[in-house]
Amino acid sequence: MSGRILVVEDDTDTADYICKGLREQGFTVEHAADGRDGLYLATSSAFDAVVMDRMLPGMDGLSVVKALRAGGVEIPILILSALGQLDERVIGLRAGGDDYLTKPFGFSELHARLENLMRRRGGKPVETVLKCADLTMDLLTRKVTRGGRLLDLLPREFKLLEYFLRNVDRVVTRTMLLEQVWDYRFDPHTSIIDTHISRLRKKLDDTFPKPLLHTLRGVGYRLSEEP
Repeated sequence: MSGRILVVEDDTDTADYICKGLREQGFTVEHAADGRDGLYLATSSAFDAVVMDRMLPGMDGLSVVKALRAGGVEIPILILSALGQLDERVIGLRAGGDDYLTKPFGFSELHARLENLMRRRGGKPVETVLKCADLTMDLLTRKVTRGGRLLDLLPREFKLLEYFLRNVDRVVTRTMLLEQVWDYRFDPHTSIIDTHISRLRKKLDDTFPKPLLHTLRGVGYRLSEEP
């Protein structure tokens, strides 16, 4: 299973642990370190689920959950908390959370709970096919085709293209690619991005009349049917 997950967690070690584990399982992950940023991201972009810490700076997790539900946002929310008493769990669920996981926790349990929430999400199937123009990626078979022609992608190229396909028509910066595709936190001017973009573009665009992967000098990249 794959999808886009928002992790709202202020503890750096916990956030890194969750984000790294989810990315290794094939998820695309965004991270917010406080409640206000979490609320902004959850209402400005599409996610398949949210992992929400209860105790957050700026705006606590339960307030964020209540604000989302009051605004009609029905995204599945897994609340994390060091408060594990029954009353505390009931408060979290009544605030609008779909599930409640007590710290400390094992990643396997968090992963299983998220998958369960995503399967139950309003009866909607989890997205398994991503498209842009005549480019199609099947997440189940891991096959990528353009114009009906099969593209032979290496694992990192597949992950890179998946991120672009989940952000079609949006500008993707080098920093975003390093964090989401490589899970790196260093100078975005590293040549690793240029190398992989060049290889991916060669397979994606070179033998087709209309390019899809565009470079915006000094800004980043965009996967789009429009030039």
